[in-house]
Amino acid sequence: MITVFSLRSRMMLLFCTVVGILLVGWYLAFYGMLRREIRAQLDRQLVEASSPVLADLAVDPDETDVVQLNVPDEYFELLDSSGRVVAHSQNLSDRLLTLPANGTPVSQRVFETVKDEERGRLRVLLIPFRSRAGARILALAMPTRDANQARLTFRHMMLVFLPLSLALTGVVSAWYVGRTLRPIAQLTRHASQMAERVADRDRREPWQPLVVGNPHDELGRLAETFNRLFTGMDSALRQLQQFVSDASHELRTPLAILRGETELILLKPRSTEEYQRVLRAIDDELKKLSRIVEGLFTLAMADAGQLRLAREPLYLNEVLEDSCALATPLAQAKNIVIDHELKQEVFCLGDETFLRQLFLIFIENAIKYSPPKTRIRVRLEASDGLAHAQFQDEGIGISSEHLPHIFERFYRAAPASAGEAHSGGLGLAIAQAIVGAQGGSIDCQTAPGVGTTFTINLPVEPHQRCAAQAK
Repeated sequence: MITVFSLRSRMMLLFCTVVGILLVGWYLAFYGMLRREIRAQLDRQLVEASSPVLADLAVDPDETDVVQLNVPDEYFELLDSSGRVVAHSQNLSDRLLTLPANGTPVSQRVFETVKDEERGRLRVLLIPFRSRAGARILALAMPTRDANQARLTFRHMMLVFLPLSLALTGVVSAWYVGRTLRPIAQLTRHASQMAERVADRDRREPWQPLVVGNPHDELGRLAETFNRLFTGMDSALRQLQQFVSDASHELRTPLAILRGETELILLKPRSTEEYQRVLRAIDDELKKLSRIVEGLFTLAMADAGQLRLAREPLYLNEVLEDSCALATPLAQAKNIVIDHELKQEVFCLGDETFLRQLFLIFIENAIKYSPPKTRIRVRLEASDGLAHAQFQDEGIGISSEHLPHIFERFYRAAPASAGEAHSGGLGLAIAQAIVGAQGGSIDCQTAPGVGTTFTINLPVEPHQRCAAQAK
C-alpha cells in the first residue's frame, strides 16, 4: 500500500532531510578539522620541546645530559643507529617506551602515535641527528590524554546539539511551510479565473490581467507573475500572427510577379528580347525570394539559440573595406559617395561572412534612405576592448514614434523605395541577431530630415590573445 503524503508533509520532510544532512556534514567536517588541529598542535609542542635538547646533544659529546631530564609528561630516549636505547630521562625509570624505531632505521623526522601499557597513548617524535659520538636518534613522547579529552567532549556536544538542531529545524520548517502554502488555494482560484477569462475573451482585444488586491504579499506577487506570464504569452502570439501575416505579404508580391510574368510569356511565342526581359524580371524576383527566405532562416536560427558564428581571426577593417566596395555600385547608381576611414587595424575573432552581411545591411540601408548626391561616412575605431563601426548618412532620418520598432521584422520607418528589396523588411532584425550572437550591441542616433547614425559595438581582444585562441 502506497502512502500518499500531503504537499506540506513532503516539503517538511525534504526541508528537514536536507538541513539534517547539512548539519551532520558540518559537524563531521568541524570534528575532522578539530582533530587535525589538535594533533598538529601536539606535534608543534613536541618539536618545541625537543629543539633545546637536540641542540645540546649535537655539540656536547656527553649524552648523560638526557638522564638528568625529568619534565612532567615529557619522556626522552636517546637511541643509536640500530635502535638500541643509549640513555633515557629520569621519569621513564626502567619502563622504556615502545617506539616504532626499535630495530628500524630512521632517516628523517617521524611522528607516530603508540600505545604504552603504563602511560596510555603517546605521541612520539623521532629525530635522527649526528653528534660527535656518531649517528643518534632522539625520541620524545607526550601523552595524548588532553587531546583525547577535547575530542571526547566535542563528540558529547555533537550528540546533544545535533538532535536539538534537528528538532528546531522541524519546528521552523513546519511554521515556514505552513505560511508558504497558505495562499495556494487563493492563487488557484485566481489562476482558474485567468484561464476562464483567456478562453472566453475576444481574440481581437488585448488580454486584460486580473486585478490583484494586495500586490505585496506572497499571493499578490505570485499572481502578478502569472499576469506577466499571460501578458507575455498574449504578446508573443500576437507578434507571431503579425509576423506570419507580414511574411505572407512579403512573399505574395514576388510570387505574384513570377506567376504573372510566366503566364504572360506562355500565352504566345515571344521574341528573344522579350524572353530575356522576362527572365531578368524572374531572376530579380527569385533573388528577392532567396533573400527573404535566407533572412527568415537566419532569424529562426537566432530565435532557437542555434545561430552559431565561427570564431576565426580576421581584421574588421578589411571586412568593412570589402563591404564598402561591394556597396559602391549601388551608391554610384544614386550618385552617393561612400567616405570611409579604415586606417586603424582592428583584429578580432569572428565570422567573416556574417560580419560582411552585417556591414552591408547598414551601408545599403544608408544608400536606400539617402537622397542622391549625398555622402555616407563609414568609420571604425577600437577602445576599451570594443570595436565601434559607425555608419552615418544624410538621409530622411527616423521619427521618434518609429525608432523603438526599427529592429522588428518587416517593419519600415519610411515608405518603400526602389532599393528596399535588399533587406526584404528583415535587414535590421538580422543585424540585431548577428550582433547579439557576436556579443555586441547597436546604437542609433537620428534626426528627421538630417540623417541617421548607426553604431555597431563589437567585443575585440588584443592581437596576441586572439592569435592564441585561434590556435
